Parts: sequence; C-alpha cells; structure tokens
Amino acid sequence: MLQIFVDPSARQGDLLTVQGSEYNHIRNVLRMKPGEEVSVRFAEDPDEYRYGIESFSEDAVLLRLRFVKSADAELPVRVYLFQGLPKSDKMELIVQKAVELGACRIIPVETSRSVVKLDEKRAEKKAARWQTIAESAASQSHRGALPQVMPVMSFKEALELAKKECGVRLIPYELQEPGKTRGILDQIKPGDSVAVFIGPEGGFEPGEVEAAKEAGFVPISLGRRILRTETAGLAFLSFMIYCLEL
Repeated sequence: MLQIFVDPSARQGDLLTVQGSEYNHIRNVLRMKPGEEVSVRFAEDPDEYRYGIESFSEDAVLLRLRFVKSADAELPVRVYLFQGLPKSDKMELIVQKAVELGACRIIPVETSRSVVKLDEKRAEKKAARWQTIAESAASQSHRGALPQVMPVMSFKEALELAKKECGVRLIPYELQEPGKTRGILDQIKPGDSVAVFIGPEGGFEPGEVEAAKEAGFVPISLGRRILRTETAGLAFLSFMIYCLEL
C-alpha cells in the first residue's frame, strides 16, 4: 500500500487535500482511482491514517479519512547517524538504507580523511537531494516519523551536537576489542538518544578518536572484519534492531 507524508495543515476535518509530487505520484505514476486507499503519516504523529480517494481535480486529489491505526514503526531509541562524508554517491545509499533501518537523524560530517569537500552551495544542494531520498525511503518502509538529513557539519560541530542531544555516544573503531561491545549495547534502553559516529574511507585520524572520547564517545567494535563506510552505520542499526526489537 502506498504511504505518503503530508503536512497536517492539509487536513480539513475528515478531508485531506494532497498536491505536488505526491498528487502526481498517485494520479499519474500509480494511476490510482477513486475508492482506493492510501496510508498517510503526519509529522510528529506515530499513528497511521487510512484515507480513501474521493476525487481528482486538475492539481490535487481529495481524500476522506476511513480509520486511524495505532502503529509505531519507530525504533525504541532515537539513533543519530553521524556519517563521515564518503566518495561518489555512497551517501545516497547510506541515507536510504539508514532510514529503512530506523535512523531518526543523519548528519553528514566533514572529517580529516574525507575526500569529498563541499562548498556551501553544493552542500545545500546535496542536503536537499539526501532529504528527498530520506522521505522516499520513509514512505516505502512505512516509517511512523519523517527522518531528517541535517546540513553538512564540521567534526567539531558534530561533536557538540552529539553532546547536546544524545546521552549515549558511540564510535566504532577498528582497534577496539570486540569483547566489550555486547555489554555496552546491552546498556542501551528504550527512550535513549544514541549517537554513532562513522568514519569515511580511511577511517578516523587518531586525534579525532581522542577528541570523540573527550566528548563522551565510547569506542565499540562492529566485529572482526573491516567494514566499508557505507556498511558500518547500517550494521550498527541492525544491531539496534536485534537488541531492542527482536
């Protein structure tokens, strides 16, 4: 079933007016007809709203509420994925899969070993593209909330954000012994906000790891193999699903 995210201001009682790209997707891509059903999510509301298509106009589709389903597809914890900027289009894959696996925020970070360097204009354009991918992935995976891709940050800015918003702060590091990781993850409880810091290709410089430790980050291992930057964050999110949902 199609799921879309809609601004709550579009509601008028039991009626909902949908325009723009979502209207185009419903009418011209999926060629849906009056009577068919759409799943709708509103910002900051975990419930699922089922609407039936009433009618189409030239630039909008009118939906009528059928029922509300209490369903929360969110992880029990809020995971902030701090991702060192990777090369090529890897960030698009990371955003898409991280949203599917439950990340609530994705923060691109320029680190010392980041090959990609973005000026302000390119960074804004990339962030808008990544947010579009996040919204599409959230709809496809029936997320209960719309994840946010934040603007590109410096390493220092990212550490400050993590200290401010996340009580649990973790940094996967290849020199960390695997044996202690299970105990660290077992201490994470529902309701926690968790920051995980993933390095780019080439990993972190030792000075960055030390700065992260000083900011309250705890080194963990993701296993005995060296993971690519586009794999590491997804592996961590999978750990969270296993530890807290399964």
